[in-house]
Amino acid sequence: MTQKGDFNYTNPRQLAFFLAILLTLLISLLYYAVSLIFDNEHFNIRELLLIDTVMFGATYFIFEYVLRKFIYDKIRLIYKTIRKRKLQIGEKPRVARSTDLIREVNEEVEEWSKEHLKEVSLLKDQEAFRREYIGNISHELKNPIFNIQGYLYSLLDGDIDDPKLERKYLKRANRNIERIIHIIEDLDTISELEVSDIKPHFIKFDILALTKEVMELMEEKAGEKRMEMYFRTPYSTPIWCKGDPHKIKQVLVNLIENAIKYSGKDTHIKISFFDMDKNYLVEITDEGPGIEEQDLPRIFERFYRTDKARSRQTGGSGLGLSIVKHIIEAHEQTINVRSTPGVGTTFAFTLEKYR
Repeated sequence: MTQKGDFNYTNPRQLAFFLAILLTLLISLLYYAVSLIFDNEHFNIRELLLIDTVMFGATYFIFEYVLRKFIYDKIRLIYKTIRKRKLQIGEKPRVARSTDLIREVNEEVEEWSKEHLKEVSLLKDQEAFRREYIGNISHELKNPIFNIQGYLYSLLDGDIDDPKLERKYLKRANRNIERIIHIIEDLDTISELEVSDIKPHFIKFDILALTKEVMELMEEKAGEKRMEMYFRTPYSTPIWCKGDPHKIKQVLVNLIENAIKYSGKDTHIKISFFDMDKNYLVEITDEGPGIEEQDLPRIFERFYRTDKARSRQTGGSGLGLSIVKHIIEAHEQTINVRSTPGVGTTFAFTLEKYR
């Protein structure tokens, strides 16, 4: 920062003054040198001072005019354009911090550059996410559509005359249609959660009873893999929470269904409740393959799959965990995951106690 009294070369007047003095000194030296060489006896100090004065005055005004006309006025225009642009995007007007225009413009340009780089980086991230998101939707829908197409072609090629094959292909086509419907329903759900201002309908409900209800719904799926679902301890009294039971039921369904889907046969799913002062912590632990550490930060992203080939074989929309995260955050609570590859995974979320 230039202090008061310091010489400032970025000020047009001071720069013109400096250049005028420099040129005047050069002329004086030249005049003196010529006098020494050709006629030293007729060297006139008064004549030299007169020439210096005229030269200084003339060059000072010429330099200042040129600097202002061809340099500083253009810089000032750039400065005004930057300020106008920044005010258009919501910044409050401010008084210039100094008369040092070049320094002011330099600071404005540097500040704008930093903001612009952040904006460009954000736009690149958003564009990459958009491409990945669209690609994932396309892939999720393409598989069941191609399957349905294949079954229909087989039937049209003559398999429709075989009652067993006809029924088999129609069942498989129907399962793929159900998968497409599931994906679309989940897309509708997550879109509503992201753009809607509708808040959860908070009421008193028993999370223990709600979990038992979901476990009964999942009992058949778990039975197909000979899986056992159980509570960490035999909870005997209601666990009263404050929240939207309909949406929390969706959270439990998605998490327990995930645990069943990705765990092997003859494994267990443990459900636990912990008193956390103002909240309850709900944990769902499976004995599945686990999740690698590098995948954990992205596990709640839409369509993100840790093992794409294996995950798509198990079905699902790829949106379940993202929906869970949105619901829990709409309750102003938290959800996290911890996992050990080869051992299992635990999803844990909090709910406010009902007081």
